[in-house]
Amino acid sequence: MSSKKILMITGDFTEDYETMVPFQALLAVGHSVDAVCPGKKAGETVATSIHDFEGDQTYTEKRGHNFSLNATFADINVADYDALVIPGGRAPEYLRLDKDVIAAVEHFFETGKPVAAICHGAQLLAAARVIEGRTVSAYPACRPEVELAGGTYAEIAIDGAVTDGNLVTAPAWPAHPAWLSQFMAVMAGEAAGTLAA
Repeated sequence: MSSKKILMITGDFTEDYETMVPFQALLAVGHSVDAVCPGKKAGETVATSIHDFEGDQTYTEKRGHNFSLNATFADINVADYDALVIPGGRAPEYLRLDKDVIAAVEHFFETGKPVAAICHGAQLLAAARVIEGRTVSAYPACRPEVELAGGTYAEIAIDGAVTDGNLVTAPAWPAHPAWLSQFMAVMAGEAAGTLAA
């Protein structure tokens, strides 16, 4: 697969694994990834949180690392990017209030470029109104938002992922192998329709 230029939109209290793992994995296979956060510049950091599944009724949350941004949101041109990654965690909850973030997400759907969203990333997809008629996985607590936005919630294993056209989604970080594999297949033009793994 040829090298792609990928945009990652993240923010404070993004989920640690869901930010760092795709960022590093995509770089490792030769892609370029610009990680940005509205209101912050290249070289600044976002705080991450670690979400874990320890037998409680919902995930637990602990403070994670500081993740360094390598590009400035205010300076990007979304047309320059081949694909988009939206990590989960708490960041999508407030990022969806930013009209420029919503416009960026809309661009990738209007142009049919590959998009990978995981866990609470579905909150951003729902707010951008880009999932109507699409099959979407997300953290189970985001199911109402997927359905209210006109999507079909994919009830799959926590380590599974689903591809619907240009969109690859997964419920949480245990799905990284399936989610990243499917996303790379979409970027390579090897995926079509709806697949689940």
